[in-house]
Amino acid sequence: MGETVAVTINGETRRVEKGASIAAMVGAIGLDATKVAVERNREIVPRSTLGDVAVAEGDAFEIVHFVGGG
Repeated sequence: MGETVAVTINGETRRVEKGASIAAMVGAIGLDATKVAVERNREIVPRSTLGDVAVAEGDAFEIVHFVGGG
């Protein structure tokens, strides 16, 4: 891994690759970016932009993933 930045994901500090998109970060923690809702610094990030928005040092994320069932 190259240079990293520190972010908080659901209350846990993690290091992710500098310049990574939110979609790449979500994939790196084992979730499908098409099946999550992401809040970055208390603002909802539209799912259509997850691949375009880069993660920055100090960002705080809340990620909720959808689970099917019945």
